[in-house]
Amino acid sequence: MSRHATPCCKIGPSILCADLSCLADECQRMMQSGADYLHLDVMDGHFVPNLTFGHPIVKCLRPKMPDVYFDMHMMVENPEKWVESMSDAGANQYTFHVEACEDIPTLCRKIQEAGMRVGIALKPGTPVETILPYSELFDVALVMTVEPGFGGQRFMEDMMAKVQYLRTNFPNLDIEVDGGVGPSTIDVCAEAGANMIVSGTAITGASDPSQVIALLRNSVENAIQKSQLER
Repeated sequence: MSRHATPCCKIGPSILCADLSCLADECQRMMQSGADYLHLDVMDGHFVPNLTFGHPIVKCLRPKMPDVYFDMHMMVENPEKWVESMSDAGANQYTFHVEACEDIPTLCRKIQEAGMRVGIALKPGTPVETILPYSELFDVALVMTVEPGFGGQRFMEDMMAKVQYLRTNFPNLDIEVDGGVGPSTIDVCAEAGANMIVSGTAITGASDPSQVIALLRNSVENAIQKSQLER
């Protein structure tokens, strides 16, 4: 598994919250504002009630930003169905929901063989223990801090217990948080041990996205530095 010896801070704007009528320009704006990667939400209208976009959009974006890391958040039923298509389109990370998969080891291997990093996501109601048997098979654990597929929800601070558990037991794991994360909630995420930060409107809707990204990064990097000193 390709994990960092010490997980570093990575900020990934959720492009679903951007102006989709000029998606490529918005993606470029996010990267120029200091983002480390882009978080792309794929919803199928079944696993979650909303529809977004699929691999054709990713394929169109890839030539315009050949070096950008695309993190695909697959909020879909039968996630094994789209692995090859997303890989061919240029995705770098394939994050599926544990609740949508019956054979997790096979799917993880399939993603790895397709040349992508493996992410495994947990809904708020799913115990963190659900993914522990597969800890050697994934690169990133995504802890949802809202219910996936619904907008306008409040950040669930009690989900930080999952983040803390994962960071304590898997110190080199990339731990991602997604949902209601912004300047007012970043400190609790950082202190719990999250290092991959997905943020939507807090970044895309800001008058100065670079300032927000810098604020989020500063909080996470300070928390990482503090944890290293305490070891």
